[in-house]
Amino acid sequence: MPARELFREDSYLKTCTATVTASDEGGFYVDQTVFYPLGGGQPGDLGFVEWGDGRLDIVDTRYGQDGDIAHHVAEGETPPAAGTTVTLTIDWDRRYRHMRMHTAMHLLGSILRYDVTGGNISTEKSRLDFNMEETVDKEAVQQALAELVSEDHPVSCRWITEEELDAQPELVRTMSVQPPRGKGAVRLLEIAGVDLQPCGGTHVRSTAEVGAVRVGKVEKKGRQNRRVNLHLDD
Repeated sequence: MPARELFREDSYLKTCTATVTASDEGGFYVDQTVFYPLGGGQPGDLGFVEWGDGRLDIVDTRYGQDGDIAHHVAEGETPPAAGTTVTLTIDWDRRYRHMRMHTAMHLLGSILRYDVTGGNISTEKSRLDFNMEETVDKEAVQQALAELVSEDHPVSCRWITEEELDAQPELVRTMSVQPPRGKGAVRLLEIAGVDLQPCGGTHVRSTAEVGAVRVGKVEKKGRQNRRVNLHLDD
């Protein structure tokens, strides 16, 4: 059975205890985890695992066998064996920057109301690609972004059924990636009065937590593709 994804219930959880369900040469699987796996343009979490007198760094987190979450350790290291009780701890500073960045990208998408053709998140620079021909007015976008941050809009997640999503196709603005299906429900990210769309990533609780965000370089990547870069200024 795949791990319970605690990060989807509370993105502010930094640590949890878990039981190892499987272990192989490159890493291990657990019954529940706070580690976000690579997906939706957001990198997988880093951190460490502890058990008894053992401790190892987790160098990557990705979906592995049967859709379960694989916690990878460095080459040559021996991960904890199946049945071991462990404590998992994420690199919180890195994750929190991803949360701020991911929320900022939703704010950017609420300002530039075009379909999204791609995106990527990192601690230093993130980007969204838009299906648009128009030139981006950086100053206007920067001002609108700053206003949304300062207005301190609540950010929350809720679930709807796949049938409800089918009845509201306008919620899906990503052209290259569709919301994951097959579990019967789809997770929505809501920024009150600003944005509502499917998203499985981690986010802050309010737009004020995004902090000082700056619009960086705007690049033309095709006749109908504009790439907008974002930076956190702290």
